[in-house]
Amino acid sequence: MSDVRTAVTTAPLRTAGASRRTGAPDPTPLPALVGTGLPVPLVDGRTVPCVNLDLAASAPALRAVADHVTELLPYYSSVHRGAGYASQVCTSVLEGARHTVARFVGARPDDVVVFTRNTTDALNLLAGAVPGATLCLDVEHHATLLAWRGTDHRVLRAPDTVGETLDLLRDALTAERTALLAITGASNVTGEILPIDEICAIAHAAGTRVVLDAAQLAPHRRVDLAVSGVDYVVLSGHKLYAPYGAGALVGRRDWLDVAAPYLAGGGAVRSVGVEDRTAEVSWAPAPHRHEAGTPNVLGAAAIAAACRVLDPVIDEIVPAHERALLARLLGGLSGTVRPLRIWADAPDRVAVVSFTVADIPAGLVAAALSAEHGIGVRDGRFCAHPLLARLAGGADAVRVSLGLNTTGSDVDRLVGAVRAIAASGPRWDYREVDGRWTPVPDPRDLDPLRLGTDAGPGGAVCGH
Repeated sequence: MSDVRTAVTTAPLRTAGASRRTGAPDPTPLPALVGTGLPVPLVDGRTVPCVNLDLAASAPALRAVADHVTELLPYYSSVHRGAGYASQVCTSVLEGARHTVARFVGARPDDVVVFTRNTTDALNLLAGAVPGATLCLDVEHHATLLAWRGTDHRVLRAPDTVGETLDLLRDALTAERTALLAITGASNVTGEILPIDEICAIAHAAGTRVVLDAAQLAPHRRVDLAVSGVDYVVLSGHKLYAPYGAGALVGRRDWLDVAAPYLAGGGAVRSVGVEDRTAEVSWAPAPHRHEAGTPNVLGAAAIAAACRVLDPVIDEIVPAHERALLARLLGGLSGTVRPLRIWADAPDRVAVVSFTVADIPAGLVAAALSAEHGIGVRDGRFCAHPLLARLAGGADAVRVSLGLNTTGSDVDRLVGAVRAIAASGPRWDYREVDGRWTPVPDPRDLDPLRLGTDAGPGGAVCGH
């Protein structure tokens, strides 16, 4: 067997078909994903390869990540205190994963990596460690907007330009003492990226630390704590092509070493007394201080494997691939939809586009794309209600998010389908069931794995 503690090889590279329409090969090598081309049924009885354009919600596993987890499974055992060989292997994998994640995000030598369930979990953990007030903008995901609700915090309305937004942050941080500024790396609604280096300089000049929500940024652009000056970064494995239930908080140790443990339990302590109610508990330092209970070894290994695979392509190949597809998507949809933007002068954006279609509910558009065209997108307000209230008047929108396995033909298929729906409406009949638009009738088998209890073709268990 290869050394599972360190060995993760990139899966056979595929060629992204961004030039399939012309027949010319696209030379860009991209790591392979599990489930690409999954056959899906349509309401008209046909079966077509699925086009998954909902990667901003959850991305499929990298093939190399899935292979690594499969390789590790026979060794799965307890960690840290087990004397058996398998336990020692798993301990090595877990602690090695910290170093891999740290390298991937450019952590400083004294930074700490705490494994969490996801970005939301990481932000809530950090919220319990901040020794003062927190500030964020109203463009944030609910994970950031809500994590600080029980603490001293402010939420500011972001202006319509990047320059005005930077001025607003500078004035707010100068006027009122703030311990932490929480900022998105890339908007989960529009994909837009603020100049993080400049924001860190502004915050640090005011004596404020910065936490970067990189859930949407890390799969698409390099995150480097040491270069940018970011103090903390949070991310999710399920968006980083490692959907095995883990996330990470990476950053400065001092707050985390003295904060109350995120969870009280085994693994987070050095010693416990039970003689009386005031018995001394000696808590471990971070990261173990905040990782009570049995850790998600497979999730940590998966994130580390994803970091190793993405590391050689995240600086140039991934951004170039996505920018070409994004331009193709925006050009194709121009004049058909109303795209949502926060800042018209944002210096960069990842391949996430949200839009509305005149006179057709977003949920109906998404349902028709799936049922009639085999295209998966997202509809709703994307856990960013204040932002959608501003950009879409509180209405739902459609979100398209691209990634490693997206091709030019995928984009063309979406553009053609959206144009057809915008021009003539859906071809099938739909009605709202429990708040979701559903084909009526729905002849598709929505329980292909036979995991439902009473679901046949079009059954109620997975009816939407």
